[in-house]
Amino acid sequence: MVKDCVFCHPELEPNQSIIFSNEHCMFLQLKQFRIKGIQLAGAGLIVPKKHRETAFDMRREEWDATYTLLHEVKKYIDETYQPQGYNIGWNCGEVGGQHIFHAHFHVLPRYEDEPLAGKGIRYMFKGSKNKRKAD
Repeated sequence: MVKDCVFCHPELEPNQSIIFSNEHCMFLQLKQFRIKGIQLAGAGLIVPKKHRETAFDMRREEWDATYTLLHEVKKYIDETYQPQGYNIGWNCGEVGGQHIFHAHFHVLPRYEDEPLAGKGIRYMFKGSKNKRKAD
């Protein structure tokens, strides 16, 4: 465990709660994402209990535990928030958008009344603002 990591020590983030956990991972939610009807209502993260910098550093049992917990989380979110879809995924490395270097799996419920409803995770990458510099 890393001393100042908010995923190794969830109590360091006072607005964060452990909603579910199993032997190897836990589902965390910030207080502001538990409000129905807001942007990102129901969103949370599945994180391994042991400090792993990225998803590529996780052990097989942590992947299996993440899979198991994801189904429990989906049932909870479906019953509590009634989303019409989901985006799920990992950000790995600084260029990949990772800001906290403890592996975390985003579970993002999506709603049909969002301005970006129907736009998947690749939407921003295909936009004109994401052009690479030519050599």
